[in-house]
Amino acid sequence: MLSDLDLVREFVCNSIQKKDILLANRSLTAQTIYNTNHLATKAEGIIATAQLNTTQTEFLILSNSSHWELLNQALPEYNYLLKGNIDSRGFYHYQYCQIPQNYSLQCTKSVLLWRAWWKYRKNTLQRGITSDLLIQTRDSWYPILDLTISKGLLYVKTLGSEIEIHADDLVIWLSKIEASSQN
Repeated sequence: MLSDLDLVREFVCNSIQKKDILLANRSLTAQTIYNTNHLATKAEGIIATAQLNTTQTEFLILSNSSHWELLNQALPEYNYLLKGNIDSRGFYHYQYCQIPQNYSLQCTKSVLLWRAWWKYRKNTLQRGITSDLLIQTRDSWYPILDLTISKGLLYVKTLGSEIEIHADDLVIWLSKIEASSQN
């Protein structure tokens, strides 16, 4: 039987490839109804959808779903990023985004960006501006110059601006893939 994460990945992959789907496990059901792939649970109903008859696949993910973290883990694996705010029905929109070569996409709580920053911080201090960590702002990727925390807010300084992020907010960022893991 497929795990929840494997079923979510199948849902995402089939939707991107514009294929119908019919899969289920104990907690999730993925099926195609009227040119739309749906992912549902018995308790919550539909938690994710993807239209099959559009040129560019977009995923709608229920913001308060108990499976939201699984979806948020699987979608970035296929370069789909959270775009915009929650719509009037309570769904997040995920769209395809081109990722620069040799980078790994992260969509995490801001505290994980903070942890990564401390790992890469010494490189910044030694070499000046590095491109080890990038953050998206104004639809472009910018190197992170500095990160500070104050009163539950994370301040991310880039070449173009300073971004303010609450401690519990999601943040989309890139980390450089180390040469040893590129095999």
